Amino acid sequence: MLQISPTTYRSILMLQTKFIGDIVLASALAKNLQLEYPGVRIVFLCEAHFAGFLTAHGIASEVVPFSRARMRGSPLERGRELFRMVRTLRRHRFDMTIDITDSKTSRIVSGLVNAPLRVGYFPSERRLRWYERQPANVRMKPYGFGEKHHLYRYLSPLEALGVDLRVSVPAIRPLAFETARALALLARHHIQPNGFVAVHAGASFVGRRWQPERFAEAIDRIVGETGLRVVLVGGPDENEATDAVIAAAKTPVVNLTGALRLETLLALLKEARLFLGNESGPMHMAAAAGAPVVGLFGLTNPIRWAPVGVPSASLRPSMPCDCVGGDLCRRTDPSKACCVRRLEVDPVVDAVLELLARSEMVLDAAVWHSPDSVPACRPPRPLWRRAKSRYGSGPDRHVYEIACTYA
Repeated sequence: MLQISPTTYRSILMLQTKFIGDIVLASALAKNLQLEYPGVRIVFLCEAHFAGFLTAHGIASEVVPFSRARMRGSPLERGRELFRMVRTLRRHRFDMTIDITDSKTSRIVSGLVNAPLRVGYFPSERRLRWYERQPANVRMKPYGFGEKHHLYRYLSPLEALGVDLRVSVPAIRPLAFETARALALLARHHIQPNGFVAVHAGASFVGRRWQPERFAEAIDRIVGETGLRVVLVGGPDENEATDAVIAAAKTPVVNLTGALRLETLLALLKEARLFLGNESGPMHMAAAAGAPVVGLFGLTNPIRWAPVGVPSASLRPSMPCDCVGGDLCRRTDPSKACCVRRLEVDPVVDAVLELLARSEMVLDAAVWHSPDSVPACRPPRPLWRRAKSRYGSGPDRHVYEIACTYA
């Protein structure tokens, strides 16, 4: 096992060119490296709109942005963007690059940056073609520490480098002024902290979106059962899904979709009593902020992508899935398979109510009992216990994945 001396270690480039959920999971890797190598500069290569979030929360010292649109443009646009990226990165003279994106482009960038230590997956997630090469001279397993969750794909570099795993789940503390901004926003709508459910009805891909009318019905029932308020959140490109929920819901909701930057969204999620939403980046943000999570999954396997570190329930229809999306579906692509639409409202509402009751019991114990009588919660870790469904064993059964257990 390769062991690197911290005295020779000054700067790391992390190639993470994906989405906010991946950024959140990768934050645990960055934290472990910062603890192992005090004073190290960690630079992320990612899209420009993540830069403020990464640097403000101390996940990265600096961000070198890239444009996904240009990398998907004409050959000339791709060539110019690649040249700009590599030229900027080479100026940093990195001691190490860690390629957790594992794409053709990220391997090219890692090879051209040519740091003394280049960490990459072996084997790659997708088999390399005859003209491709893996530039890594430190090879890491597809999943580290013998685990299956995707978080451990991003923690695998630690095992390859011989670095101890000290932080096993992402935990991102909101900034004080963003918390003040979130609280002021809630007060404007007469909502108390811990008195609302944050609902995210959007997702990056159509196949991952539960039907708006089912979100609306679930919201009506949750509000009727609990008296909690509902705040809809999401990005500017998710207004259509949110508007459909609002049109179908009988209960008044507060719509903040497209109104919050990532830093403020994290602070708002920290104040939520619970998060309910599709498998997406905000789901992982809510978990990292510390909010209990009910996540709705389709073809994506919760064993690999469930929220970690908080009490949570991940609902997924039985597999194999009977196609319900028609021409929208691509059965082997989790981003384009509409299996989540087979989830009914009843199990979702039951999961929300159960998780609210379970986490409320823990909250009450922490507030009202002496320290000696507080039930012990095991340290947050990505463990799953598959529970037997209460909805039968036929094609419409539902499976819960419980992400935290209490002693």
